Amino acid sequence: MTTAGDIMHRGAQWIPAHETLDRAAQLMRELNVGALPISDENERLCGILTDRDIVVGCVAVGHDPSRVTAGEMAKGTPRWIDANADVSDVLREMTGHQIRRLPVIENKRLVGMISEADLAQHLPEEQIGFWAESVYAKGATR
Repeated sequence: MTTAGDIMHRGAQWIPAHETLDRAAQLMRELNVGALPISDENERLCGILTDRDIVVGCVAVGHDPSRVTAGEMAKGTPRWIDANADVSDVLREMTGHQIRRLPVIENKRLVGMISEADLAQHLPEEQIGFWAESVYAKGATR
């Protein structure tokens, strides 16, 4: 059985909800990623922040990214998967919610992220095709 832990990218880092978007952008650049899970004061997942969120949800509407926090950008119910979950559960979660990145949690701690690149590296073409068709359908947001 292939698990979420088998296909995830290790080394994911939180951005605390109180951190500003300019700091989030700097961290994204340092880590060479396009998304960061947002944590509350107890290091619990409260959202995901993408580079697109910063540009479209902050800069493009005239807000100052040094004055807007990651927590202010967190919307909806954050999705995640347990590190021991089967890859079929990963696909079900990602396609069912039309998401492109999925935090991986183990023992209540962030241990990695699964992105479309991780799926492409580890899954057969048929599964990747199903995922892409589901996630990139009209209305997909992340």
